Amino acid sequence: MNWVRLIIIAIALCVAAPSHAETQGRYASIIVDANSLDILHARQIDAQRHPASLTKIMTLYLTFEALETGQLTLDKAVSVSAHAASTAPVKMGLRSGQKVRVDTLIQAVAVRSSNDAAVVLAEAIGGSEAQFVERMNAAAATLGMRRTTFRNPHGLPDGAQVTTARDMAKLAIATRTRFPQYYHYFGQTHFRGRESTNKLLTERTDVDGFKTGYTRASGFNLVISAVRGDDRVIAVVLGGASSGSRNSHMSDLIDRGFEVLNQQADPIIAVRAQTRLPGQKRHWAMQIDGFSSPAETEIFADTLLRAAGIGMAAPRTRQNGERTTHSLRIEALDQATARDLCARHGELLLIPMRRCKVLSIANSG
Repeated sequence: MNWVRLIIIAIALCVAAPSHAETQGRYASIIVDANSLDILHARQIDAQRHPASLTKIMTLYLTFEALETGQLTLDKAVSVSAHAASTAPVKMGLRSGQKVRVDTLIQAVAVRSSNDAAVVLAEAIGGSEAQFVERMNAAAATLGMRRTTFRNPHGLPDGAQVTTARDMAKLAIATRTRFPQYYHYFGQTHFRGRESTNKLLTERTDVDGFKTGYTRASGFNLVISAVRGDDRVIAVVLGGASSGSRNSHMSDLIDRGFEVLNQQADPIIAVRAQTRLPGQKRHWAMQIDGFSSPAETEIFADTLLRAAGIGMAAPRTRQNGERTTHSLRIEALDQATARDLCARHGELLLIPMRRCKVLSIANSG
């Protein structure tokens, strides 16, 4: 093994695999280092999904922009239209003609995910819901949310309203960094005596904000921002099978993201078992190409090692001119296991199938 410097680390945590229901065309997830913007984990991050109430992050982004420009103030009382009052639940129960402070509406949207409050804000800013949606899509384009289309300000079902895990991470990062003075709304645990829909705010001490979402078409969605010391991660899970399984999976992702940040150094070898197939002159390996970063390969390595039960994982980075490529090799396998991992890596990692090859390698020593 003289081609790469070995750094042996123990895998302390394993990312829980999503349930079967989560893999049926709705699941996607991403972890981003909020400081460097490096992607630490990626599964189907550019696959279009329905955002559900994650839509409201953009509604509040534009609300904060209106506060910044002076179009709105927190204590301004805005009128509730008949259209807003008729919005389907979840809702505050606003009445047509009622006046409500902007601050109250923001809390209702961020904490309780109130659909009628979102429409009131949209009409106050855009003049109409349709004009506000135009602003939403313009802002999405400016933020580089290339595969997102908004059709309403609340996230109620619309087949044409789509986003991706990558785009939602971009929006969350932009919202927190551009409007730090308003970020606290996403970390508020109660509104008028009722708990936030984001249970991780009270279940974890490192989570300080962001938003849940659910429709039947989307599954259970969640964006989280978590901080430990100087490190912060933004994580997105789309298409959960239930709020409980989604929250559990998100907790695992958060822990794994911070673990990867703490482990990032030189090329990492994650060793599950140092089996060298004693007595054999050669062993087998499988290699997958096309990962986005060394951190991502390290996370996927753990999943493959758990599936194999033995082996050594060797992330590989190569520079070809201005292009950097990242690959993952699992070594010290028998031939059947190497072929099986290659054949099933898309299913195991919940990603589209990538280039994968089986290699025969001479044992050293």
